[in-house]
Amino acid sequence: MKNRWIALYVENQVGVLAKVAGLFSGKCYNLQSLTVGTAEDETVSRMTICVKSNDVTFEQIKKQLNSMIEVIKVMDLTNVPIHMKEILFVKVTKIDASQKSEVFQIAKTFDEHGHVRVVDVGPDSVLLECMLTESKNNDLIRLLNTNYKYVEVVRGGAVAIESISTTNR
Repeated sequence: MKNRWIALYVENQVGVLAKVAGLFSGKCYNLQSLTVGTAEDETVSRMTICVKSNDVTFEQIKKQLNSMIEVIKVMDLTNVPIHMKEILFVKVTKIDASQKSEVFQIAKTFDEHGHVRVVDVGPDSVLLECMLTESKNNDLIRLLNTNYKYVEVVRGGAVAIESISTTNR
């Protein structure tokens, strides 16, 4: 079992997301992540889906998605060089001034090209906005949870696009 990535181009119509999600729930496939947005053509949406599965199950998923009328194109991104980011908000609360400084340092350490920003600060809290890979976001959350008692996490699903020349998961 490993994470598998699929990009779908689907008709941008009411109910298509529900049908795709229904396929996964009806077959008891657990979605790790699902993001949807309008593509360059407003009549088309692009979904980025992560599912944890074995090879056989993943092949079934791709075939079932391909058979849906609303699905225009299915792309397996699992072994393709891609650029992927996941949006994450992390709020660390009930901290003193020195701990706030530590959170700022942690943000600076994880920052790559402006992808981790302090977006809000309160008397006893710091809010970070992160656009990193899933694994780097996991590392950041793990570090914050180790060092601080009150950590609130909100994650969006990952978005991905095929790379032109390099791999950057």
